[in-house]
Amino acid sequence: MNMSRLSEDYKNTIKNKMMEKFHYRNMYQIPKISKIVLNMGIGEAKEDEKILDRAQEELALISGQRAVKTRAKKAIANFKIREGMPLGVSVTLRNKIMYEFLDRLINIAIPRIRDFRGLNPKSFDGNGNYTLGLKEQIIFPEINYDKIDKIRGLDITICTTSSSNAEALELLKNFNMPFWALETN
Repeated sequence: MNMSRLSEDYKNTIKNKMMEKFHYRNMYQIPKISKIVLNMGIGEAKEDEKILDRAQEELALISGQRAVKTRAKKAIANFKIREGMPLGVSVTLRNKIMYEFLDRLINIAIPRIRDFRGLNPKSFDGNGNYTLGLKEQIIFPEINYDKIDKIRGLDITICTTSSSNAEALELLKNFNMPFWALETN
């Protein structure tokens, strides 16, 4: 089984850099990326379920894995949403597919974002998970611009095993994620 480029990079260099910087006592304390979750919330899907099918196909093209439809957990009368109504699509990537997607995201998709100045390093949740929102799915080369019906955004959550945001930030920086520098006064 051949390994992805980022997976080899993690095993050969990133683990050692993290061990030097944070002085872990055990190699199992070194944080790693556990999964990447792609999520597309589609509010218009309550009127037309075909929109959801097209979004599901697009997310499958982007991720290389079949996406599942997510349903409303509870009814919200103001938004005319009933419990169990399909409202979005989601896919969870792990292992080899996860590393290949991360490689494409960092090296191909992110540089194609318009007016890109860097990712916000404050978008961590406190447990070492990073979420970035993309305004358009067309930055991925797998999406054929002529075949899409509407530009949709998606959220990408990178889940790590680190216990703090600082460790997760350092881990993602070692994977060459383009964060903009925080001003230190």
